[in-house]
Amino acid sequence: MLPEALLARWLQRVEAQLEAALPAATQSPERLHAAMRHAVLGGGKRLRPLLVYASGAATGADESLLDAPAAAVELVHAFSLVHDDLPAMDDDDLRRGQPTVHVAFDEATAILAGDALQSLAFGLLAGAPADASLRVAWLASLADATGAAGMCGGQALDMDATGRQLQPAALETLHALKTGALIRASVRMGALAGGADADTLARLDGFASALGLAFQIRDDLLDIEGDSAQLGKTAGKDQAQDKSTYPSLLGMDGARAELARQGQRMADALAGLPGAEALAQLGRFAAQRSH
Repeated sequence: MLPEALLARWLQRVEAQLEAALPAATQSPERLHAAMRHAVLGGGKRLRPLLVYASGAATGADESLLDAPAAAVELVHAFSLVHDDLPAMDDDDLRRGQPTVHVAFDEATAILAGDALQSLAFGLLAGAPADASLRVAWLASLADATGAAGMCGGQALDMDATGRQLQPAALETLHALKTGALIRASVRMGALAGGADADTLARLDGFASALGLAFQIRDDLLDIEGDSAQLGKTAGKDQAQDKSTYPSLLGMDGARAELARQGQRMADALAGLPGAEALAQLGRFAAQRSH
């Protein structure tokens, strides 16, 4: 099956899994549950769950085994966006083309919704129809990617860096945690389901690391070149908040050159790996996307 058809099928699977996992908006407490659904079901690229399916497919995993980790990484991603948009952090009003959760509801509900989405993600993994050893490996991967050694740590570095220019190595470290950690976990969780050996896991981790940086560089470029309607979030926020970005450090041409370098890293990591066509397609999307 062509990668495009596979990706379309996986999108349907993860949307069904997310709908089934989320509590009904009519179930008490209604406001909290409505906020959770607003955060998760309001669109999005679903890149991270697609990476779970694609890495699982490349390593021979049963597709049904991938549903729980695919939904879990998207729930964690949604939780991170809800908290990232709060006034205490990036203070954004627009996400995925609709009002952010704290705008559509209120700040307290947004905090609780993010907390509940994170808990729901780990609950899905704990109850997944998989061997206990695999569930523990998934839980460890997602916990590492979410906490102080991953997204939360990256967000803290991002907040500390606001208003000053970082050196390129420090910026790469920041984004390897804030953006890259969950992307690497997504790829790893799919590969773990396929029983990948250490060499394959290392190659896929190299691919995911490059993809995470490519995704962020493209995000930085789009923040300058795109508009809010196209992006589904507020354009120009990085410059307005005086954040270090790849264009601000390297210039637009330098950022594009670095993006191309990460694209080559992705291709090199997947070279000769059977069944990796969908992963390669997702890598190209991350580097070339317009939103």
